[in-house]
Amino acid sequence: MRTRLAALPLAAALLAAAGLAHADDPIKILFVGNSYTFGRADPVMTYNAANVHDLTAGFYAANQTGTNPWEPHPWGGVPGIFKQMTVEAGLNYDVSISARNAATLRGQFLNTANADWNMRGNVASQDWGVVVLQEQSDAPLPAGKGKNANAAQFQAYANQFERFIHNGSAQTYTETQLYGSLAACMATGLSSGSCNTSRVIPANPNADANTKVYLTDTWARPDMAFAHKNITNDPSTPDGAPILDGTGTNATLYYTNLQDMTTDLHNTIYAAAAANPKFAGVVPAGDAFQLAVNSGLAAATGFYDSNGVWQTPSGGIDLWWKDRLHASKYGSYLDALVQFGTITGKDPLSLGAGEQAALDLGIDSATALALEKVASAQLGFTAAVPEPGSWALFGAGLAVIAGLRQRRQQPR
Repeated sequence: MRTRLAALPLAAALLAAAGLAHADDPIKILFVGNSYTFGRADPVMTYNAANVHDLTAGFYAANQTGTNPWEPHPWGGVPGIFKQMTVEAGLNYDVSISARNAATLRGQFLNTANADWNMRGNVASQDWGVVVLQEQSDAPLPAGKGKNANAAQFQAYANQFERFIHNGSAQTYTETQLYGSLAACMATGLSSGSCNTSRVIPANPNADANTKVYLTDTWARPDMAFAHKNITNDPSTPDGAPILDGTGTNATLYYTNLQDMTTDLHNTIYAAAAANPKFAGVVPAGDAFQLAVNSGLAAATGFYDSNGVWQTPSGGIDLWWKDRLHASKYGSYLDALVQFGTITGKDPLSLGAGEQAALDLGIDSATALALEKVASAQLGFTAAVPEPGSWALFGAGLAVIAGLRQRRQQPR
């Protein structure tokens, strides 16, 4: 009896150790998306790439067809910022990215890029704890509200990815079957031939019903709401900065303000998540952009000069990059904050004034804290953001707090 009793503490200790080892295992997270995900240009594009698994880097090395020379791999992007935030929060996340410029969820699921880009295979390559799906920027919009507006296709392939990740059974289907009829399929812009093509999807050997799958709610685009001239990317510049296309033609607009586009994106993406309870939720990055604009922190107008050429707007932080489509470093940072808060359940404000990713990206501490405040409010950790006239006072107060913290940390 004594032998058995003596063995109990040892057994308990071994079980506790096993539990600790399991708790310390990293959470594997995959970000599936496009240039919004990898950040489009430095300093975001390659940020923290050494600590992110770029699952498309090998594809790029094998076949650069359809890619841009100013977007070389490996990528860190928003996942790289997220990774740094989790390290500072004492969390253990193993971060991967599977992205391609202008990729749709349909394109990723059916591997439509080229024979060497097996994007669906990236998703099937591991048993993920979390997968974040991001659609092409204007695809979730209602019909006629964007060049690539295709809300039905977005919802169909968000659901296809959810089933593939959670269930993983092999399937063969036509898109006529997927949408319920040939007419519904062709309404998404596909030909009758494409609609009736047999799609053969192998089983996902790493499917896991416990994987948390999120949809990202993306942001409104000034290039779709404010008058300007058409532009093209200039491959002679290191970052492919946009220039006028030489025709002098006015760009097609779909909205008269950012709020209406934000609302349409929100409604479609949240409706898709609500219709399928197997989604873990939505990452409201686009809503956070709009909150920053509405609160006066971010610029709301002045994205183009009188000649229709991009310019740095005054009156707030510029959340958008030069093409008025992709996020600037400030926008990508806000995106990562919202990803961090949604996925980890931790208040973005807990990262504080000295958050390292912001410093690395050249974002001053007061601005970083202001963006943290927006993300925190958007996610409901704090009640509200300051009124427009209060941002200067808020920033000054944060600077004082940061200075006091630094003073307290100095050795005495």
